[in-house]
Amino acid sequence: MVITSRVVDCPALLVAAPASGQGKTTMVAALARLHARQGRRVTVFKCGPDFLDPQIHAVASGRPCQNLDLGMCGESDARWRLARAAADSDLILIEGVMGLFDGQPSAADLAVLFGIPVLTLIDARAMAQTFGAIAHGLAHYRPGLPFAGVLANRVGSSRHADLLRDSLPAGIAWFGALPRTDDSLPERHLGLWQAAEVGDLAARLDLLADALAATTAVDLPPTVNFATAPAPVVPPRLAGQCIAVARDTAYGFIYPANLETLQQLGVTLRFFSPLAGEPLPACDAVWLPGGYPELHAPTLAQNTALWTALRSHVKAGQPVLAECGGMMSLFESVTDKAGVSHAFAGLLPGRAIMQQRLTALGMQSVVLPEGRLQGHTFHYSKSETPLPPLCHAQTPDGRAGEAIYRQGRLTASYVHLYFPSNPMAVAALFSP
Repeated sequence: MVITSRVVDCPALLVAAPASGQGKTTMVAALARLHARQGRRVTVFKCGPDFLDPQIHAVASGRPCQNLDLGMCGESDARWRLARAAADSDLILIEGVMGLFDGQPSAADLAVLFGIPVLTLIDARAMAQTFGAIAHGLAHYRPGLPFAGVLANRVGSSRHADLLRDSLPAGIAWFGALPRTDDSLPERHLGLWQAAEVGDLAARLDLLADALAATTAVDLPPTVNFATAPAPVVPPRLAGQCIAVARDTAYGFIYPANLETLQQLGVTLRFFSPLAGEPLPACDAVWLPGGYPELHAPTLAQNTALWTALRSHVKAGQPVLAECGGMMSLFESVTDKAGVSHAFAGLLPGRAIMQQRLTALGMQSVVLPEGRLQGHTFHYSKSETPLPPLCHAQTPDGRAGEAIYRQGRLTASYVHLYFPSNPMAVAALFSP
């Protein structure tokens, strides 16, 4: 890593794929683990609005993993976070989202904007020479894409790997092959398990890193010149205030950047675990993030002391922000996928009902009385409530999005807000 007055140099790589389900998260985590074991300071980013993959990458690298997304976070946010990471890292890894060119903006847009070389991971099961055609298409579909090469995943044998490598056209680098393995990370309806739920996560990551050690992917990627960019100045509008934040495996969908923004605003954060039966800490405001309350409904329903304290908190006119799973918990009941209903907080009339299929997914922006905030939605439940919404979020193409509910100082919706998109609006939301 080299710093001049205007540029920070650091090796960097964006790992992408033709589609979801190719093994990007496993590959990036293994790569981060391998380089971290060699004593390098590795910073990992996740392209797109994701809470689960960053938890895995933070364990793999031993350093916080944040999100980069030109739609939700914006170019300036991505620019200064990359520059900060480059100044403090020996290697930057970025996991793409979905397929390389999927979405507007896409992972490819991010790579082109910042000149980050792209390594594409291709699931090579049931494939031979077609591997080369897919690699050629990914490399040349978009002129100007800084394409580094390809790595084959889930390869059946050394002979299979030879066929894949020999199929590559001239000019496309071979980064190696990973064998089929049973050491992939467990998943459920919203994606991977949370890091805290995988008891042998460190051992799994070490096994994956060992498999990578036999490939050329262990070499450091090319150096990228990141333009220096200062972090935005956030006035400490909430200095002296305390926000209680629910954080456990039932409420784990928290952007590290959101916590950082709250700290820049001068907040004291007090974390508590509703799942462990912990009481609501003394605080000026409460944040109930998203997560999996439906998976822990019997335990959470028994934490009546917490729900009673929250009702008193709201009755006293103190702020609460409840996002997705946090909002579900505030309804009178939650019905899980088995059709069993569980009594919850009762701060909002109605119920949340788990569905068998994805209900909503995508970027959304919210215009609240406090200001405009960017965010995203991703859930398998639907809500039924007689409560009229304060407003609706909006999709990037202008359609009406998620309902935003408000009762007193309680604000609730399915939208996961990205606090750095408007720190002053966040300050107003949480102001006593």
